Amino acid sequence: MFFIALFIWSLFTPSSPIIDGSYGHVVFANSGSPSAQKDFLDGLALLHDFEYSAAAAAFKRAQAADPGFAMAYWGEAMTFNHPVWMQQDLNAALAALNKLGPTPNDRRVKAKTEREKEYLDAVEILYGDGTKEQRDYKYMDAMARVHADYPDDVDATAFYSLSILGTAHAGRDLTIYMRAAGLLEQVWMTNREHPGVLHYLIHCYDDPTHAPLGLRAARLYSKIAPDAGHAQHMTSHIFLALGMWQETVNANIAAIAAVNRQRDGSKALGCGHYPSWLGYAYLQLGQIDKAMTALSLCRNAATTSSPMMGHNGQSMDPDDSLSGSFANMLLRYQIDGGTWNAEMSEWTLSKTASRGARFDFAFTQTLRALNQKNIPAARESLKELEALALEVKDIETKRAEPDPTYRIRPDIVLFEARALVAEAENDLDKAEKLLRQAVTLEETLPIAFGPPTIDKPTHELLGEFLLRRGRKNEARAEFELALVRTPGRRLPRTELASMSKE
Repeated sequence: MFFIALFIWSLFTPSSPIIDGSYGHVVFANSGSPSAQKDFLDGLALLHDFEYSAAAAAFKRAQAADPGFAMAYWGEAMTFNHPVWMQQDLNAALAALNKLGPTPNDRRVKAKTEREKEYLDAVEILYGDGTKEQRDYKYMDAMARVHADYPDDVDATAFYSLSILGTAHAGRDLTIYMRAAGLLEQVWMTNREHPGVLHYLIHCYDDPTHAPLGLRAARLYSKIAPDAGHAQHMTSHIFLALGMWQETVNANIAAIAAVNRQRDGSKALGCGHYPSWLGYAYLQLGQIDKAMTALSLCRNAATTSSPMMGHNGQSMDPDDSLSGSFANMLLRYQIDGGTWNAEMSEWTLSKTASRGARFDFAFTQTLRALNQKNIPAARESLKELEALALEVKDIETKRAEPDPTYRIRPDIVLFEARALVAEAENDLDKAEKLLRQAVTLEETLPIAFGPPTIDKPTHELLGEFLLRRGRKNEARAEFELALVRTPGRRLPRTELASMSKE
């Protein structure tokens, strides 16, 4: 069967189209008509870049050029599954497949080679029976078969590796991530500019321990896909994990510029994933004015856009809404030493702001009141924070995500806020107990890529508390532990440097 399938696949190889676009270089033998090739390969490169909307549009153009081209419908369906983000739009994917035929069998017969049939079989499993988690594992097994049958197909290897990453439902699992990395490293030797190989290697390595292994992929990926915003941003997953702040800034400026080039006169990108990382990197460089500029752009977007434009997400994920993005950027600005002016003191959130945004805003207000030594105001903000914690925990519990981070985050933040209020009231034993509870709880969480999900890392906060008590050796140990989890963070790094001079 393998040799027959390989022979049929080879029939298309002489005319296999190649595209050297601004989204990456892909080669994919297929049975589509010549008129569909550019759009199909654009879609494939964009799919590997996680530029899902643009990829879907390209695959639709390929369908229009060749209505019987099964892989164009496969590609569109694939854009509705986002493995690393653990997201899937099942109905939209089935609607895309139904355009090719009403049943899996009807669709399969339209695939013109055995290889294309196997790709189609795999996507049918991805959107077939069972829970999402069950389907993710079945899909991984299906892609393992495609990879085994076509070992020289780099896209099969890349998608198989991505399917492995898609089984890490509870957060980063090093065994899973290294298994995927091993496959990708093997094909990288002969596919050094493949967007999927480079992209997925970055995902495998974007934690502080393994980030040095991803630096090569990050450097290459930024060059081969200059017009893919996500590709430009992805490089900063490695840079941030290594504390390379200027490189993180440059990557996210490039990502925002790439997005804005595609917006056809629409408002420039002000909030969201890339601006948030940009603002965080500015803070780590101590470039407070630039961090304020990024924050102000997000605030403007959050306050001038309609609720529909701002999404209606209520979760703790700041990327779910414009208000969430703004509130989280403001919180980081407060935590990482931003200077406040009179205008900022008047900033509020709208009544339609997400609960996750209101939670972050209440924490910011608590910290600000404590910095101003206004204990009554801090207590009032803490009460609001406690009430909102119950609401967001309920929301996150109902979401039932296997990764516990956002369910546990409210408890950690409350420990931190209560500890700081207790310290301000001179109840030092209570404050230290609460801080150590926060540390213990954060240690249970998987290491997250990017800016710390616990915006004020607990080891860092405990270290600052101990330093204020004159317990320098203990404080030094906490700052060193903080930098293990968040390499290069300015505050613990500065404290350690200051202590070493004494």
